[in-house]
Amino acid sequence: MTSPPQDPQTLLSALLSTIEKQIVPLTAKGVASGSKLFGAAILSKANLAPLTVATNNERASPLLHGEINCIQQFFSSPTVADGTLPRPATKDCVFVTTHEPCSLCLSGITWSGFDNFYYLFTYEDSRDLFAIPYDIQILEEVFRVKAAGESEEALTKRELYNRQNKFFTAKSFADLVAEIDNEDERTKWAAEIARVKGLYNALSQTYQEGKKEGVESASVWK
Repeated sequence: MTSPPQDPQTLLSALLSTIEKQIVPLTAKGVASGSKLFGAAILSKANLAPLTVATNNERASPLLHGEINCIQQFFSSPTVADGTLPRPATKDCVFVTTHEPCSLCLSGITWSGFDNFYYLFTYEDSRDLFAIPYDIQILEEVFRVKAAGESEEALTKRELYNRQNKFFTAKSFADLVAEIDNEDERTKWAAEIARVKGLYNALSQTYQEGKKEGVESASVWK
């Protein structure tokens, strides 16, 4: 099994570059047609080269979230990267998502055998910055079961899922920054993350305007 680079700066550089140069352009087309602004990519652990890149396609199906669409494309052919490379095992890949995966996508990542994923925006960002609260709401309403005698306060303090478990380890880009020893480097990469996050402001505005105008989508929760 190939291990991803231990250097968080190298990993951040590859993940942010993939989002900016490959996911964002696809997302711009997607939101213009009524899809949400969630995207994903699968990279080689060996050299961090992008193998498959996709974005949300809820115009076609409410199940084609960015992560699921990416996984489907990854498995649809014995080759990846425009047919130039044989498809590697998922354990030899890095999975990156623009937004922390919902319950559907968490399951898709797990069932596909990816042992890691990294995300740029958190659930709270999806809710507060993009007016898309359903990731949190579904996890809370469907999966968070109150234990006998548990108080409401204790219930709400529970994590929505285990970010480190027998199947995968999940980290935010902020987690990677925290792993950098040098303070100046942490400041540098925090600023770079903020810059790439800023690319989503216009995409969110396009999506919200499309909702107001009634752009067609198969999604039930908009």
